[in-house]
This record gives sequence, C-alpha cells and structure tokens, in this order.
Amino acid sequence: MSTAPALRISSIDILRALTMVLMIFVNDLWSLKDIPGWLEHTAATEDGMGLADAVFPAFLFIVGMSVPLAINNRRSKGDDNGKIFLHILERGAALLVMGLFLVNGEYLNAAATGINRSVWNVLACLAFIGIWNSWPKSANPWIKRIVKTVAIGILLVLAFICRGGEGENVQRFSTYWWGILGLIGWAYMVGAIVVMLSGNKTAIIAICWAFFLGICIASHAGLLKNDIIEMIIGPLGVGGHVALVLGGTITTNIFFHYHKQQQSAKMMGVLLIMAIALFGLGVLLRPYWGISKILVTPSWVLICSAITIVVFLLVNWIADQHGKAGWFNFIKPAGTNTLLCYLIPYFAYAIAGASGWSLPDWILTGAVGLLKSLAFALLIVGIGGLLGRLGVKLKL
Repeated sequence: MSTAPALRISSIDILRALTMVLMIFVNDLWSLKDIPGWLEHTAATEDGMGLADAVFPAFLFIVGMSVPLAINNRRSKGDDNGKIFLHILERGAALLVMGLFLVNGEYLNAAATGINRSVWNVLACLAFIGIWNSWPKSANPWIKRIVKTVAIGILLVLAFICRGGEGENVQRFSTYWWGILGLIGWAYMVGAIVVMLSGNKTAIIAICWAFFLGICIASHAGLLKNDIIEMIIGPLGVGGHVALVLGGTITTNIFFHYHKQQQSAKMMGVLLIMAIALFGLGVLLRPYWGISKILVTPSWVLICSAITIVVFLLVNWIADQHGKAGWFNFIKPAGTNTLLCYLIPYFAYAIAGASGWSLPDWILTGAVGLLKSLAFALLIVGIGGLLGRLGVKLKL
C-alpha cells in the first residue's frame, strides 16, 4: 500500500469545511454566556474534553489526509524530493510566521506598542493575504510584486514596534507559543517529510506514527526529562500532533487502497475497526494521564483520531457513496479557501470593537446565543466564498 492517486475526493474537502465551520463556531463561544460546558474547552488539569477540544486535532488529522495527495500531485508534475522538501518547508514556515504574529497580538501591550490588538490583527492578516494570495493569471505582475513587498514591510514594522507583556516584563516580538497555525505548521512539516521520505508506504508511516505516539507516552511518563529533548518535541505537541497528522495519512492510504478496488464496504469496515481500536487504546491509557488537549495526552490523541475517522466515514458515505456532496455546497469555501475563512473573524471582531456595536444579552445567552455563533460561522464562510470569487484565495 503506497502512493495515493493525485485526485481529490469531495469528502476530504467537506470534512475540512465542517471542521473549519466548527472552529469558527467554538472560537466565538467566548462571546456567549449560559451555554453547556461540554461545548467549551476543558482546563489543562481537567480530565475530559469538550467539543472545542476535538476541533484542532481533527484539523491536524485532515492535514495528514491531504498530504499524500498533495505530494503525489507534485510528483506528477515532475518534482523530485528536493523540490517537494523545499515546498514543505515554505508552507510550514508560512504557518509559523502567521502563528507567531497572531500570538504576539494576544500578548500585545497596546500602550507600549502604539496600536491596539485589533489594529495589530487587521494589519497582520492583511499582510498575510498580500503575501500568500493566489492571484488570478490575469493579474498584473507588477501589482503583485508591489502588494507583496508592502505586505512584507508591514510585518517587519509590526515585528519591530511590537511590545508584549505587562509592567516590568514588557518584551519585544517573542515566541510565547506558536499559536494554532504555528502548531499545525510544525506537525505538517514533520509529517509531510515522513510521507515524502517513506515514498508514502503505509507500513513505514505506521511505524513512524507509533514512534511519535511513543514519544508522547514517554514524555507523559516522565522519561524524557531533558531540556534539549523537551525543546525539540514541545512544538510537536510532544509527538502527539505529528501522530495525528500521520494517522490522517494512514487513513487516506487505506481509503484509496480499497477505493481503487471499488470495495467501499470493506474500506468502511477496516477504517471502522481502526477507529474502534484507537478509541479503545485511548480509553485504556486514560487512567494514567487523563484526556487533555492542552497537555496533549495520548488518550486525547487516540480518541480524537477515532472520532475524526468516524466522521470522515459518515461524510464519505453521504457525499461520495450516495452522491450528496451538493448538500454541503453552502460551506464549500471553508474547505477550499480554509485559511482565509480562519482569518476573516479577526476582521469581524476588530470592526465590531471599533464601532462599539454590541448585541443585546438575549442574543448572547443560551440556545439563542449558540444560534448566533453558528450564524456567525456561516456568515464568515459566505464572506470567504465571496472574496474567493473576487480573487482573494490564500494558497501556501
């Protein structure tokens, strides 16, 4: 079982779209009150997970599902491992840059910097779009160069003027943590390099998956108490984030192995058994380190992998096996222009904050509030689709 075909199946894009809609939705829950606790993030020391804790790992898993398709697509264009490696580094570095700028916005000292967090986020996101927008072929090359140069200049100025922290602890642009995008970037780079070097051979990838899961287990067991080791594995979620990515790749390879043989029922059976096994192992390990997204415990990695596989099977059954992909067209931009949809809420919150406009309490409370956050997520996706049609498409 090796290289997956260079094609896209609608269920992967749909799963990515559903995950992005959920991410926007759960990221908006802070604006609500009196909502069920199971929807929100659990504390680092709490043994458990809410819906919000299952979204990020699902995204990592989907990143892994897309990796073999992307690599095989580049191979079909004649790229060798050297070119593919550079492309992986470029994409990963872009995510690291975006993650760091957004994280520094979280810790921004507005008075010392001279701009508030909302302005920072808007300028940073505009710069991201200027640098990584996929322009139409008809676009003037000089305009593209000017926009990209200005965008890079904006990021350099922001990094120079940035001051974070409070009181005597004010510091310059810093790595507080890598941010959601940065963590995805690290896991993507390591996972994609593994897939590339392995020739997308499932057996080798499975061994690497076990290796990174083993690192995660060893770290939580206190067997890796070394500053250098912790510095290396920290950005990788102590190995857990990479295991999620590689789990997604294995899922794609198994899917296409049976898909090529037109054995959909067997494919679903094998992946369902895999999901049950992952879930069971996660339950078995729970008494040792609990379930925690923030701590990236082994149980969290395994259980979230299982959940994502089951959701993928359901989406595939509806969209691909029964030809109902059109049911999901209203969220399609979240699956094809995903990064832009992730950035748009930063503009929305900045505009709302600057205008001083706020919703009445009854719209922000309980079930009505949840409907508001869902409507907000769908509105963001709609705006992403409109901007995409106007030529704003982020592609790393």
